[in-house]
Amino acid sequence: MHADNSDHLIAAAKRRHEDTRARAIEALRDLDREGGSVTFPIVAQKADVSRSWLYTQDDICAEIQRLRDDRQHITTSTSLPASQRSTDASILRRLEIANTRVRELTTENRRLRQQLEHALGRLRTPITER
Repeated sequence: MHADNSDHLIAAAKRRHEDTRARAIEALRDLDREGGSVTFPIVAQKADVSRSWLYTQDDICAEIQRLRDDRQHITTSTSLPASQRSTDASILRRLEIANTRVRELTTENRRLRQQLEHALGRLRTPITER
């Protein structure tokens, strides 16, 4: 009588499936971080899986489509990696800093205009009146 190895075969298949999913997810993360194109052929090649397998994984398929669509909406010719993209908080902070700088420059400009007015006024008055 032969030993029943089906448990071992099932366990090995599950490990292979999990390993394949992990490679595909890691490939997606890398591509997103790099900011390059995300397509089924690119993900399949980077993860060393078949394109047809990617299509059978609903969550991975949806993520590839989402990233691909996000990249198509970017109007600039060069995409930035995720680590270099500005967050809303950083953009707001930069705007606050810019507004503060504008106020400072406006105040300085007003002060310099007043100094110039006084200097020009002194030049216009005759020397005897000074």
